[in-house]
Order: sequence, then C-alpha cells, then structure tokens
Amino acid sequence: MQTPQKIAIVGSGLVGTLLAIYLKKLGHTVHVFDRSADIRTVEFSGRSINLVMSNRGWKAMEDVGLGEEIRKIGIPVDKRAIHTQDDKLNYQNYGKEGEAIFSLSRGVLNRRMIDLAEDAGVEFFFEQKIWDVTLSDATLHIGETERGEWKDLKYDKVFGADGAFSRIRHRMQRQSMFDYSQEFMKIGYKELHIPANPDGTHKIDKNSLHIWPRGNFMLMGLANLDGSFTCTLFMPFEGENSFDKLKDEASLIAFFAKYFPDTKEVIPDLVRDFFKNPTSYLAIMKCYPWTYEDKVALIGDSAHAIVPFYGHGMNAGFEDITILNEMITQYGDDWKTIFSEYQKSRKPNADAIAELSYRNFMEMSSKTADQNFLLQKKIEKWFSDKHPDKWMPLYSRVTFSLQPYSEALAIGDFQNKIMEEVMQIPSIEEKWNSKEVEDKIIELLK
Repeated sequence: MQTPQKIAIVGSGLVGTLLAIYLKKLGHTVHVFDRSADIRTVEFSGRSINLVMSNRGWKAMEDVGLGEEIRKIGIPVDKRAIHTQDDKLNYQNYGKEGEAIFSLSRGVLNRRMIDLAEDAGVEFFFEQKIWDVTLSDATLHIGETERGEWKDLKYDKVFGADGAFSRIRHRMQRQSMFDYSQEFMKIGYKELHIPANPDGTHKIDKNSLHIWPRGNFMLMGLANLDGSFTCTLFMPFEGENSFDKLKDEASLIAFFAKYFPDTKEVIPDLVRDFFKNPTSYLAIMKCYPWTYEDKVALIGDSAHAIVPFYGHGMNAGFEDITILNEMITQYGDDWKTIFSEYQKSRKPNADAIAELSYRNFMEMSSKTADQNFLLQKKIEKWFSDKHPDKWMPLYSRVTFSLQPYSEALAIGDFQNKIMEEVMQIPSIEEKWNSKEVEDKIIELLK
C-alpha cells in the first residue's frame, strides 16, 4: 500500500476504469471524470470496432482479480475465417491448440467495468467537462463551456485516460520539448451488423474472426454474446472502391453483390446500417514525454493511439497499467521515479505496436488471400511446432506472450528475412515440410 492520495482520472473508458480499480485497491481516493453521459444509460452509436482480449490484457485483469468475471462476457476466438470472393472459406488458426483471443463488445465490457469500479469504491462524475489542467499542482479546470466560468478541482495526481484527442495531453503539448505527431489513415470504417438467428444462435461460426479480404479494403466480423456479429467495413475514403463511391442504395447493393456475395443472407439490414452509421476515422498518435514531474501522466490512447488491425489498442493500454503497477511496487511513494520509469519502459513498446498494427492492415486485407503468404505461414507453423525453442511466430509473440512489443517486432523482422530466403527454394510448395527446408531455417537462424 502507498500513502493514500487523492487521484483524478479523466476518461471513463476501458483503460481509465481499470486504472481506477488498481489505484483504489492501493488505498487511494479515486475520482473518474467523463464529459459523456454514463455509458450504462445510453445506446451505443454504431461506431464500435469489437475488441479482442489477448494475454497482455488478461494479465492486467487477473492481477487485480477480474479475469474470471470478464471471461463470462467474452467469446473465445481461435482462428481467422477467410471469405474469398468466389465463396470459398479458409481457416487459419491463431496459435497452438487451446490458444485463443476473446471477442468482447466494447459497450458491454465498459459497462461491466464501471460497475466493478464502483463496487471497489471508485467515484464517477459523468457529463463533467474538463477543459484544462494546471500541470504543476494537478488542478483540473471544469465548466459548462470552454469560454465560460470554470471551477478548480485540486488533486495530488491526475491521469489523462481521455483518448486520442485528450484534453490533458493538449495542455502537455504546450510545453517546450514535447514531441507530438498525428497521422490520419486514408482509410475509414463503418459498423455493420449480422443479427442472431431467431433462436439466438450465431449465423456464422462464432469462434472465428471473419475476414473478407479484398486488397485495399476489407470487411471483418466478431461475435457478440447475444448471437449477433459486429462487422466493420474498412475502406479508403476516396478512389475506385471507396466510401465516396457508395452514395446511394443501388451502388451499395451492387458493390456488396460483387465483392461480398456471401453476406447477402446474413446482413439483412445492410442499407439501413450503412446509411445510418457514421463513417469514422482512424488515426495514429504518438507523443513524448507522457508525464509531468510527479503530478500528471498520460495512459492508453491519450499517450499512444494506434489503428485497430492487430486488436491491441486495449491490450496495449492495459499493459500500460501492468507496467505502472510494477513501478509502484518497486518504488513505493516515489511517484517521480514511478512516472519516469513507466514512460521509459512503455514508449518504445507503444511505438512498436503502432508499427505492427499499421502493417497488419496489409496482411489482413491483401495477404490473407495470397497463396504464397498462406504457404509461408504454414511453413512457420510447421517449423514452430517441431522447434518451439527456436521459433515462435510473430503473431504468437504479440498476442500469446508478454514479450515486449519492441522485441517482438525486431525478432519478427529477422524471422521474415529468413522466410524470404526459404520461399525462394525451388519447388518450395512441394517440399515445404521437408528436411531440406528444416535444415535451411536452422542454418539461417544461426
């Protein structure tokens, strides 16, 4: 236990809420502020990309005793289901037997975690607009409007968990020597919906991440507990196959008939969902430093917003909390050192998962339908099963281990160079699982 302090967290999303539970269990008074209404009282707005929890996220949950509770609202997903344009369905296992990520509805998870945080004694203040923070003394400035009258709320510590467009980071950006970059992808996304069967069962396999890869655009779907699927269409804003081209019902129906013919039976409300739900943006945000003295710290998306193509935005944010908690265990009441070591540990790993996530769009949208890529993955899995001490595939390093993201990225790049050579072996498609290929990989690993 630390000396109790009065701590404010700005943002009641997944990372802010889990952090609140950690800090409360350490004996602190914890107040969480959010400018939005209590998510438990509102309908979701059609902007969600379903979440997948992997080992890093589960570690953060289990360290605070919530793993069992959260598993009840998730669905294990052990493979990709690749829907080709000619109606074929190919499966790719994610890891070894028994390894799975968990599909979770963002809304369901966030509501449950706020309940759990309140049960732990955390206080929430919804529809409260934080406009600014005084970094030197951790004072929040709250008011109805940005230009109106503000009330000052003094704390010992403030955490900014208020997402990619954080107000807390906005203040930190105005310091000298603060690095900041923001990049919007030329690709946006739109939520679609596969309803449950009349008896509540799922229309397609619930234990797969479904992907319809089509080059520079793709559709993907993840199961919900109620039998439905949340689907996400990722597409360029402009160009030949783009949101810009789908302006009316006829063009939308023709587009889906051409590129996603097998969805006709399972997405009955395509037209309604497409034109009702907003087209949302994807941004990568990087900054440094993440902390100010021993007073203010950024965590989760407010420090490192990434694109969703590795399913690690939430997992990386939860791992921030794991590392912060390790620093608290190590340094006790020395918050200046806690904050300093936390950001030094996390920054290179946040940059690495940003890079991995960006690359994974290419893998999911193009390569998962490419025969050479599929053969390469088959060889990697075969070699890894034979020599688990010598080779762990990159996806498994990122998703089913706790190896730092930066190490996983570096080793993944090294392994890919090896595989580029292996794929040049004459007639590789016939002898992919031969002793010659095995020996070649072992030799290149040296």
